[in-house]
Amino acid sequence: MFSRHIEMPDAGAVDAPDATGKSLLETVDELGVGLIAFSPLQQGLLTNRYLDGNVPSNSRAAVGHFLKPAQISTTYLERARALNAIAESRGQSLAQLALSWILRDSRVTSVLVGASSVAQLEDSLGALHAPVLSADEIAAIEPYAVDGTIK
Repeated sequence: MFSRHIEMPDAGAVDAPDATGKSLLETVDELGVGLIAFSPLQQGLLTNRYLDGNVPSNSRAAVGHFLKPAQISTTYLERARALNAIAESRGQSLAQLALSWILRDSRVTSVLVGASSVAQLEDSLGALHAPVLSADEIAAIEPYAVDGTIK
């Protein structure tokens, strides 16, 4: 939700010999293949772990390898909290909403979810039992699912 580059045309490679100007999603659709999304929960940012603005000492952000404490910004918190409100209105966790949103596209055939506990895995699996996102829900999500939110 915060890294949507696969939806964007490959504008950065216009001078490359094989540049198509298509998005990755358009390309996989044209080829008739699927796509597996990695890090769909954005290193934990699309879970409830950081919604209070704190960085737990045992979290990825505290370690600072892929996720830095500075990424728990005001912009991130505003967007994540708004998405969490949408999730709650659907009876979902934020993680479940993020997975439902990603898997709504039939070109995305699977997601690679890294869970550090059985509870996290069970929560993620709950997305499979959620109702399909309505057009109104997708429209409500769009202002908050913004590429570059965590840069």
